[in-house]
Amino acid sequence: MHRACRVVELTLRAFAVALACTLAAGCGNEGAPAAAAKTASAPEDGARAVQVRPPQKQFLAIEAVGTSDGADVLTLPGRVTFRPQAHSAVGATAAGRVAALLVRPGERVKAGTPLLTIDSADAAAARAVLDQATTRLASAESVYRRNVEMSERGVGLQVERQEAEARLKEARAEHERARVAVSLIGSGQGSRVTVKAPADGVVMAIRAAVGATVAPGGEALLELGDPSRLQVVAQVTESDLPRVAVGQEAEVELPALATRVAARVESFNPRVDTDSRRADAYLALAKSIPGLRAGMLAQVGLRLGGGSGLAVPVSAVLIKEGKRRVVYVERPDGTFEVRDVKTGYNRDGRVEILQGLAPGERIVVRGALLLDTQAEQLL
Repeated sequence: MHRACRVVELTLRAFAVALACTLAAGCGNEGAPAAAAKTASAPEDGARAVQVRPPQKQFLAIEAVGTSDGADVLTLPGRVTFRPQAHSAVGATAAGRVAALLVRPGERVKAGTPLLTIDSADAAAARAVLDQATTRLASAESVYRRNVEMSERGVGLQVERQEAEARLKEARAEHERARVAVSLIGSGQGSRVTVKAPADGVVMAIRAAVGATVAPGGEALLELGDPSRLQVVAQVTESDLPRVAVGQEAEVELPALATRVAARVESFNPRVDTDSRRADAYLALAKSIPGLRAGMLAQVGLRLGGGSGLAVPVSAVLIKEGKRRVVYVERPDGTFEVRDVKTGYNRDGRVEILQGLAPGERIVVRGALLLDTQAEQLL
């Protein structure tokens, strides 16, 4: 009798559990997500699949994995700049005051063209020192030649010849120092110094006025640029730097000119900006563009190689154990398999899949957390 009662009690308990599950499945949308999370909890290590009942599956979004054209192009902001050799900042070569400006903004000049003149007492003093050094050098050379001639005729003393030779060496060294100092100042006479263009280009800016006090090492007085020698500087985030290399092909869009032009990565700035966390990549344009000017904005589409070409929504990837990246893959029988994947770049709400998935496989792209309550967070 006791055994029969025990069987009846177990039967009643099983019926009550079944009834509760049926009521939960028949509830509205308000209780269904919680039921799905409880029924389809994350599998323990070694489990192979998760089963989900049809009423619960409505809370999942499932998509097929496909190739992504955008995964092969990295879009970067950029700007047009002069090449380093095509931009010159011209400063004062001697302390003094600006006496005259000889060019105007926008004027094209050749190397050696006079740009401005400076009245400088330092220049007058340096040229006077050179004149004195030239006179002393001529005197020392004359004395040395006389001592050599006397020594060759046997009437001169060897010690006098040696002293003359030493004075000549000193005079030559002094003259060379004075000559270099004057050459650094520039051309001109007396206190007048003429500053000339170091290279061909266009006068982009004049930052000095007649009468202004100037000195070497101060701000640039003029800026020259060669408009035929331009480049594009693209800003690459530090996370994307490993994917960019010298020689990669790119397409540059110039919104101001409504045109596109091919380009190629030439070099990198080795420093990452501490504020923007970006580094500059320098690109050479494949051809000259009429109307292109330094300072124009550009958008760079950099073609990447070696990627998988697969990208999925960020919401499809879960983080487990602080480092594992997993997705839920739908099997033909309707169950879901947890799959480890290796991810790449993360951009515009999509993440590149390097390993773990194949085109055509169906994965959960929304609601994956309902299947895996042990996951720490979305990617």
